[in-house]
Formats: sequence, C-alpha cells, structure tokens
Amino acid sequence: MDISSLFSGFPPELATFIISMLPISELRGAIPIAIGIYHLDPIETYFLAIIGNIVPVVFILKYIDPVSKYLMSRCKFFNKFFSHLFEYTRKKHNGKFEKWGALALITFVAIPLPVTGGWSGALAAFVFGIPFKRALPLIFFGIMIAGVIMTGLSLGIWGF
Repeated sequence: MDISSLFSGFPPELATFIISMLPISELRGAIPIAIGIYHLDPIETYFLAIIGNIVPVVFILKYIDPVSKYLMSRCKFFNKFFSHLFEYTRKKHNGKFEKWGALALITFVAIPLPVTGGWSGALAAFVFGIPFKRALPLIFFGIMIAGVIMTGLSLGIWGF
C-alpha cells in the first residue's frame, strides 16, 4: 500500500497538503504524488506542499523546548536521553554549524535526501539552540528550495 492510497477519499489538494505535513514524506513525497498520480498543476502543488511542510515545523520549533524541559524534569529516562542526545549532537556537529551558520541549516533542509527536511531541520535548530525567529525563515527557505528541486524532478526537468 502506498501513501497516496491512504488518502484516496480525499480531494487531491488536501491529500497533497497532508502528505507534505508528514514527517517521513514531507514535500519530497507530496510533490511527486501530486504531479504524477493526482495530476495537479505544478505551481499549485508547489505552494500546497510548501505550506503543508512548514505547518508542523512551526509547532516543532515553538513547542519542542518546553516539552523536552517538561519531560526532563519529570522523568529520569528523558533527562538522560535528551542530555546525551544534545551533548553528543553538539559535540559531533557544532563545528559545521559554526563554520557554515545559516547556510548549513538551509542546505540541510533543502537537500532532498532521507532524514533531511523541515522536521529534521526544526529538530537540528532546537538542538543547536537556534532561536525560533532565526530558525523559521531559514527552514522555510530550505523548504522552498527543496520544493523547486522536487518539482523539477517530478516534471522530468532534471533527469537523474
């Protein structure tokens, strides 16, 4: 069963919007489905997917800090887990973020590969302490670039 069949009862525009909100597919899955299966207009698809992809990013950026602090204060397991995750990730990748700054986050979100995208970019912004007002436009720009890439690939403009 593919993801498009899960939304077979939905209007194609709504299905595209919802698929682009999902953590694994994001717009990387929504755009090819919308253009290739639903035969939606590429421009309409691009904007539906961009908006759908940014919606969960806003919530992640806004609420992950208070939720993680709450969990860390209430549960020893989460305290150990988040402390280890933050320390390990910052130690391993902090140099790249310091060297490349905003370009690192934009590129990370824009490259259409597994485990990259808006969701991962929002989590990376949180781990590296990038404030909401700075992270949101950077991630949004990365999502826009990813949308252009995926639309081009879906239309066969770039045949890889």
